Amino acid sequence: MLQRLARTAYRRKWLVVISWIVALIGVNVLANGVIGSDFRTDFNLPDSESKEVQDLLEERNPSRAGITAQVVFEAEQGIDDPAVQDAMEGLFAQIAQLDGVEVTSPYSPEGAGQVSTIAPIAFAELQVEDRSQEEFTSLADDIRELGDEVDVDGLQVEYGSEMFAEFELPESEFLGLLAAVIILLIAFGSVLAMGLPIATALLGLGTGVALVTIASNFLSMPDFSTQMAAMIGLGVGIDYALFIVTRYREGLHVGLDPETATVEAIDTSGRAVLFAGSTVIISLFGMFVMGLAFMNGLATGAILAVLAMMLASLTLLPALFAFVRERIDITTYRGVIGLLAVTAGALAALLFGQPAFLLAGVVILGGVVVASLTFAEQLRHQIPHRRTHRREETFWYRWSRFVQHRPWPALLVGLAALLVLAIPLLSIRLGFGDTGNLNAEQTPRRAYDMLAEGFGPGFNGPLIVAVPGAAAADQEALTGLTEALRTTDGVAFASDPIPVSDDLALVQLYPQNAPQDQETTELVHHLRDDVIPASGTGALVGGWTAAGIDFSDYLGDRLPWMIGAVLVLSFLLLMTVFRSLLVPVKAVILNLLSIGAAYGIVVAVFQWGWMKDVIGVDRSGPVESWAPMMLFAIVFGLSMDYEVFLLSRIKEEYDRTKDNATAVADGLAATARVITAAALIMVSVFFAFVLGDDRAIKLFGLGLAIAVLIDATVVRMVLVPATMELLGDRNWWLPRWLDRILPRVNVEGKAHTSAAGALPDDALAEGELVGTGHER
Repeated sequence: MLQRLARTAYRRKWLVVISWIVALIGVNVLANGVIGSDFRTDFNLPDSESKEVQDLLEERNPSRAGITAQVVFEAEQGIDDPAVQDAMEGLFAQIAQLDGVEVTSPYSPEGAGQVSTIAPIAFAELQVEDRSQEEFTSLADDIRELGDEVDVDGLQVEYGSEMFAEFELPESEFLGLLAAVIILLIAFGSVLAMGLPIATALLGLGTGVALVTIASNFLSMPDFSTQMAAMIGLGVGIDYALFIVTRYREGLHVGLDPETATVEAIDTSGRAVLFAGSTVIISLFGMFVMGLAFMNGLATGAILAVLAMMLASLTLLPALFAFVRERIDITTYRGVIGLLAVTAGALAALLFGQPAFLLAGVVILGGVVVASLTFAEQLRHQIPHRRTHRREETFWYRWSRFVQHRPWPALLVGLAALLVLAIPLLSIRLGFGDTGNLNAEQTPRRAYDMLAEGFGPGFNGPLIVAVPGAAAADQEALTGLTEALRTTDGVAFASDPIPVSDDLALVQLYPQNAPQDQETTELVHHLRDDVIPASGTGALVGGWTAAGIDFSDYLGDRLPWMIGAVLVLSFLLLMTVFRSLLVPVKAVILNLLSIGAAYGIVVAVFQWGWMKDVIGVDRSGPVESWAPMMLFAIVFGLSMDYEVFLLSRIKEEYDRTKDNATAVADGLAATARVITAAALIMVSVFFAFVLGDDRAIKLFGLGLAIAVLIDATVVRMVLVPATMELLGDRNWWLPRWLDRILPRVNVEGKAHTSAAGALPDDALAEGELVGTGHER
C-alpha cells in the first residue's frame, strides 16, 4: 500500500502539492472565518465534592456557577474619597447591567469584608455565569472598556481572574523552527534537503492547528491547545520528514533512480514513521479513559497535529521529491549565503522585536542572487562535497566500542545519573497555576499582587462552603458553622451566610495562603474531614480552588494506571516487532527511568524553584496536574521511535552475523548520528516554547525537551547498548509457542539494498547525517 501511495504521489506531484495548499487555505478559512473557535476549559469531575457544589449552584443560582472575578482598585487618597467612591460605584453599576454578571460592591453592607484594613485597597466581586471562552473574552473587553472611562488621579484599577488574561501564541516557537533550519543544514549539507522537512512540517502544522481550532467547537479544549499542537506537530513533523529524506538520499547514493528511491524511502522509513506516529496516537487515546472533557480536548488536539504530520510526510514529501530529484544534494554558495542571511535576519527580528532585521536578510538574499547572475558567477558554483570518513574513523564507532568494552561501568553510571535526576519526583505535588504566574504586564497579575498586598494571598483563591437541605434554614446551625470556619487555622475570612434559596446557603471563605500553596490543599481536606463533619450541617466545600484540588487528586490517583497501561502496550508492541522477551522488559524499565528523570527536573525547577529565574518563572508552585499524563503519553511514542530505529538496525546486524556483540556496536555506530540529529531538532523545538510567557507551556516544553534529550543520549547511547551487551544472545530469546502465536510486524519494510554496506566503506550507514554531502 505504501509503495502505491508513494508512486502515485511522485507521479502526480502537482496534484498532491496543489491539494495540500488548497486544504491548508480551506481549513484555515473555516477555522478563522466561517466556523471560528470556541476554546474553553470544562472541569467535569466525576464524584467530587466540588462538582456537587457546582451542580447545586447551577440549579439554584447559575450566576454563581460560573467564575468569580474581581475589580481591584487602589487609591492613594483612600477608597472613601468622594471622587473615588463616586467613580467606582458608577463603574460597578454599569458592570451589573451586563448580562449574567452579579456585582458585590465593597461599598455595600455585603461587601464590607472587601475593604483592606492595612492598605488603601478594595475590590468588587463579580459572579459571572458560565459561557464560552470567546464570550468570556468579549465580556472581559466590555468590562475593561467601562473601566477605561474612570479617570481619577491617584486611582489604579485592575481586573482579577483568568477571564481577563491575554493569551497569544508566542514568537518563541519560531526560534525552534530557526534552530531546526540550522541543524538540518549542517546535517544534510544541502539547502534543498533541509528545506523539504521544513516545508512539509509547516504545511502539516498549518493544517493541523486549523483542525484543532475547528475541533474546539465540538470538544472542550483549553485556550493553549493550539500551542501544544504546534509544539508537538513541529517536533514530530520535522523528525519524521528527516528520517524519510535521509532514506531517499541513501537510495540516490547507491544508484537508484529518484522514483525508486522515493518508493523505497516511503516503504522503509515511511513505514517506521507510520508505526511511530500510530504509537503516539494510541498513547494519547489512552487519556480518554480518564473521562475528563479537559483531557480529551488536549489529547484530541495533539492527535490531530500528529495525524496531519504523518499524512504530510507520507504524501506531500514524495511529491516534493519528484520536483527536486537528484538536485537534493546540490548546494551552491548563493543558496547557503542567502539562507544564512534570511535566518540571521529572522533571528534578530525575533530577539529584538524589529522586523527590519528580517527585511535586511531578504535584501541581502536578493543582492546575492543578483550578484550571482551578473559579476559574481562563482556564487552559482556548487559547494564541494566533504569526504565521508570510514566508519572506523568516526567518533560514534569509537564510542560504540567504548561502551561494548565497558558495559558495567556504562550501565552503572547511566543508572546513577537517571536515579539522581529522578529524586525530586518523590515530592511531586500536582495542582494548577493561577494568575499569579502571569507576567506583570497583564492586569490579572497586577490584581493578584494588589489583593495579596491588601488582604493576603488567599483572597486570590476563595472557597465556597455550600449548606444544602434543612440546615440552610437553620440560623443557629449556620451561625455555628460560620464561627467554626472563622476559628479554623488557615482561614483568613469567612463571610456571613448568604441565602440562595430555602434549601441552600453559602459562606464565602478566604484562606490565608495562596491557591497554589500546599497549606491551602491541606485546609480544604481539613475542612471536609474534620471541621464541617463536627458542625453537623452536611456542608460541602467547592469553588474553583477546591475544584482544582479535586481535579489534581483525581488525576494523581489514576496516573499510575495510565502509565501501567502504556508500559504494557509498549512491552507487547516491542515483543511483537523484535521477537524477544528481554528487549521489551529492558525498554519498559529504561523508559520509566528516563521519564522519571524528566519529571524530577520539572519538579526541581517549577515546584522547588531551582533556576526558575533562568527560564522566566516568577513563582514556584505545583506541577500542572495534567502535564505528567500528557508528557508520558507523548514521550512514550517519541521514545518508541528512537527505540525502533536503533533496535531494528541492531536486529538487522544480528540476523546477518549472529554475533550479538558486533550487532550491538555496529547498530549503535550506524544510527547514533541519525538519532542525535533528530533528537537535537526536537529538543530545540520543544525548548523554544520554554521562552514563552505561559507557565503551563513552559513546564510542558521543558519536560518534553529534557525527556527527549535524556532518551536520545543516556538511554539510547549508553544504557541500551550496555544492557544488550551484557545480556548477549539472551536478548533475542522468545519461547517457541509464543513466537508462533504472535503476529508478524515488519516495521522497516524491505529495501532494495541493505543499509549496512550499501556504500563503500559503510559511509552511508555511518555518516549520512552530519557531513555536507557525499561524493558521487
